[in-house]
Amino acid sequence: MADTPASPIQLTRDLDKDTALVSELFADLDGELAGLPARPERTEQQQAAASAILDRGRAAREDYLAVHVAALYDTLTDGRTRTLRVAELAYAAADLVPGLVPTRERIAEERTHPQKDKEGWEQDQGILISHVLDDPVAGHHLMHAMAQPLPEALELLDELRRTDRVDLGTSLVERRGNVGHLTIQHHKYLNAEDDESTRAMEIATDLILLDDRIDIGVLRGAESRHPKYLGRRVFDAGVNLTRLYHGEVSLIEFFIERELGLITKWFRGHSLGDGRVSVVERRHEKPWIAAVDTFAIGGGCQFLLVMDRVVARSGAYVNLPARREGFLPGCGNMRLPRFVGEKVARQGIFFNRDIYVDSPEGRQIVDDLVVDEEGMQAAIANAVDALTATGHVGVNANRTQIRVAAEPLETFRHYMANLAIGQARCMYSPAIIRNLEAAWDPKRRGGVK
Repeated sequence: MADTPASPIQLTRDLDKDTALVSELFADLDGELAGLPARPERTEQQQAAASAILDRGRAAREDYLAVHVAALYDTLTDGRTRTLRVAELAYAAADLVPGLVPTRERIAEERTHPQKDKEGWEQDQGILISHVLDDPVAGHHLMHAMAQPLPEALELLDELRRTDRVDLGTSLVERRGNVGHLTIQHHKYLNAEDDESTRAMEIATDLILLDDRIDIGVLRGAESRHPKYLGRRVFDAGVNLTRLYHGEVSLIEFFIERELGLITKWFRGHSLGDGRVSVVERRHEKPWIAAVDTFAIGGGCQFLLVMDRVVARSGAYVNLPARREGFLPGCGNMRLPRFVGEKVARQGIFFNRDIYVDSPEGRQIVDDLVVDEEGMQAAIANAVDALTATGHVGVNANRTQIRVAAEPLETFRHYMANLAIGQARCMYSPAIIRNLEAAWDPKRRGGVK
């Protein structure tokens, strides 16, 4: 991959020998880094030395994984007979090949520092996951693993079947007839997204997919408790900039797993079979409706791009401001041009353009435009009726064919292989802290952006 120096070791192409070689190198580099002050106390010259040490390690990781990623993945997954999510895979690799990627303990310690003071060990995780996704066999199996129900959902399924309701704190699941309602209620942060809230939303999504009494899902924000939006429903405020500023938003468990897990499950459902490479998608999926009352910022906009029907209140808007903060807007770069064209997508991504739902471009994202709550309820009910009237087999078959034509799994895999490393670099670029400093009022860093 680009932007890395020549590898400081000569690989033998024997897995065991090369593992020993790189692990010894990583230990030596760790020792060199430990001889420098902590990042906040470094001089400019010391930081340049630290960056050179880290770059040498990353060059070795690139070379090692370019040769051994398939064998490494097979070892970690017992010949692809067991499924590991992205984070599980990364931490298992840390145990198997010391120094290849950071341990869980190193990442936990790193998260106690503001983003600007982190060493950036997550970049090594990005290198690993990018190489795994770049391999067709391992990449398909990892995507399959990420599209399995979470264990928490399996444990809570009986509760949903018994009570028709599961409150996950920042997300609420309710069954009403054949409809599963997923309500986002992360009140403290205006439904902004972080590791924990995204995990809760994925559990909620799994529950709706798993409950065979439910034919369709509806995604909507709860009534806000924020003074500015009191009594109004807020859909999604994008990534939680407060937590990102404080170093509490992760690369793999948020930025990568969110795309391969949560959003994939809305778009593609649960993956069946064994995860082998195939152009035939074997899925358990259901159609989804989204309802937007005020705004869908960043991640919220990305959600709309995988929905089967979008209902919105007049005056609402969507945008993808991730460029302003300095990172990638998930799969928005791939999907938004399909809706509004590449020129408008570039305006949104590069120039922070708000797309109002009442505008011609907004109507390419939103299907039903309403003016009040009564209209919202009627539009949701009409969409539910239309998507369930002829049974799930035909609807889901058509969902699959539209998806296969517009975004086959291979296209998604290629995109995510690039996103894994690109997002890692963005998170630790010199510009991101400057952008975060300017993105919202410093006095509000303890709360909502």
